[in-house]
Amino acid sequence: MRKYIILLCLFAISTNLFAQKAGSENKQSAADSLLNSMAGDGQKGPLTIYKSSRLILSQSTETIKKNNFNFLVIHRFGDFAGKTGGGKTYFGLDDVADVYIGFEYGLSDNFNIDMGRSTIGGLADLELKYAILHQANGGSPFAITLIGETGLRPYGTVFTKTSDRFSYFGQALIAHSFSPGNVLQIAPSFVRNNTPIPFVPDNDLDFFALSAALRLKVSRHAGFIVDYAHSFSSYQHTNGTGFSDPLGFGFEMETGGHVFTLNVTNARAVNEINYLSGTQSSYGRGQYRVGFTISRMFDFNRHKTDKKE
Repeated sequence: MRKYIILLCLFAISTNLFAQKAGSENKQSAADSLLNSMAGDGQKGPLTIYKSSRLILSQSTETIKKNNFNFLVIHRFGDFAGKTGGGKTYFGLDDVADVYIGFEYGLSDNFNIDMGRSTIGGLADLELKYAILHQANGGSPFAITLIGETGLRPYGTVFTKTSDRFSYFGQALIAHSFSPGNVLQIAPSFVRNNTPIPFVPDNDLDFFALSAALRLKVSRHAGFIVDYAHSFSSYQHTNGTGFSDPLGFGFEMETGGHVFTLNVTNARAVNEINYLSGTQSSYGRGQYRVGFTISRMFDFNRHKTDKKE
């Protein structure tokens, strides 16, 4: 039961937020968020409930508006403590656990295509993200977004044929904003690896997982994030395999044209396929690390300018 304590805590905190809402209106001006390009200018319809499309481990339900381009750099340093951390590695700053560089492009306001590459396994991913339901004042109380992803490991010697290099990921993100800046999200997901990751005997090729994330507003342009994931892989929970549930804590800041997230997590990997399949780092062994996410939006829509005579 200990594995589910964090999920239960997230639900309990969110329930308390709902009780304290006291009739406040869920309004947010376009200036409140860097990613105002994720939704229309007004808030009469769908609400923009997140500042960014990425949290710590999870993605958010937000999509990029049509003809907008979001450039992402996500970095994980080495172990802060433990055998490979401490002062000799500047508490992990001398090492790199994983780096993800990618982009998200809005084919429409609700439909994105995303591409990126992680240093772990050389994993290159192609993803489609579709928002099927938005939370709205007087409308739906939830936002729901679907993700489908294909991952390819072009390098490595353990693969006997091309199809062995592929992995697949599917997820449904379900979020509710209890008040501006305070959001609870849960995400059931499915992972399929054509080759076991990591490559060990009896490891599962496919399994389900469940994630939960909570964002708490600190100020108009900042928030605190808790992000957790639990895999239902039978192999990972066999005694002696050394797997751990990914857990991250972060502080998100909106700074002009960027959204910057500073975080601490035991997950080495950035990509969902990698960290759900192979997190073997533990807070108890000092195997947690500092990381950050930088998100920069570019708008390629043609904007009309008013000419003064």
